[in-house]
Amino acid sequence: MTRISLRALIIPTLTAAVALTAACAEDGAPPAPSSHAPSYVEPPLPSGAVPVQTQVPAPPAPATCGDPTISLRPDTARGGPDIDAIRARGRLLVGLDPGSNLFSFRDPTSGTLSGFDVDIAREVARDLLGDPGQIEYRILGSADRERALQEHTVDVVIKTMTINCERRQTVTFSTPYLQAHQRILTVPSSGITGLADLAGKRVCVVSGTTSLDLLRREQPAASILTVPSWADCLVVLQQRQVDAISTDDTLLAGLAEQDPATSVVGPNLSTEEYGIGIAKGADDLVRFVNGTLERIRGDGTWNRLYQRWLSTELGTAAVPPPPRYQD
Repeated sequence: MTRISLRALIIPTLTAAVALTAACAEDGAPPAPSSHAPSYVEPPLPSGAVPVQTQVPAPPAPATCGDPTISLRPDTARGGPDIDAIRARGRLLVGLDPGSNLFSFRDPTSGTLSGFDVDIAREVARDLLGDPGQIEYRILGSADRERALQEHTVDVVIKTMTINCERRQTVTFSTPYLQAHQRILTVPSSGITGLADLAGKRVCVVSGTTSLDLLRREQPAASILTVPSWADCLVVLQQRQVDAISTDDTLLAGLAEQDPATSVVGPNLSTEEYGIGIAKGADDLVRFVNGTLERIRGDGTWNRLYQRWLSTELGTAAVPPPPRYQD
């Protein structure tokens, strides 16, 4: 019997396989599955999601500048170049985020922007232009707020923006219009009840926020995932790609309303006072905006807006933060 080597058997077989593959391609048959085909088992992360590298040093302690919430005394009668430019344009350019439930979000019925921050913007436009609807909204991520003011692509930012000394180096703020406290949102099965429990856990935070800075300083053992919006954080929590979300209780309340299976836990981690961001040097606009905030504190508008948007989730005892003026 003639001996046939193993190599002699393999080569014709491989040749036939190549020929068969080529024939299938010519006949329009689908190619064999790739060994690098994507997995459809794990849900994808939101676009722009970035794990924070644990080896990068945590940010330093916040800069100090005295009381950062002190602002210019209100004056709605005084004009100025920034006010004149807005009135000549005929609309107020407002930077905000449509992914913050209760504060600025798309109403599912009308498709219009609604929420507490949206209504604050409408009150400014009412006083400045005589019509609360004379607003052009510019969509901003949290990390883009200061740059938008510096580049004058918006007149004001009304986007749950915490007043602090670091931000006051590049932008100006109105007096505070709401007080919040950073806490944690999670699901009952996580076992998380406070900051200490976040060690070794996966936590979602939006990039460019004071919430991220605090978490990195106070709990460096947490595994942090940053995303562009708080709505993205809720998605990754629901998909169990993270164990918790940490930010202001005002924002967490909006997420918890969207998903009753989640709950806000633990003590307050910080106190945050929200202000309306305005470009440096636009003192006439700062004074005008502070005049609007003074009006809505005094005429019951602030209380009406709070009751409409926030009281169900945050309680009814809140009051507007008292203003403090530097002049």
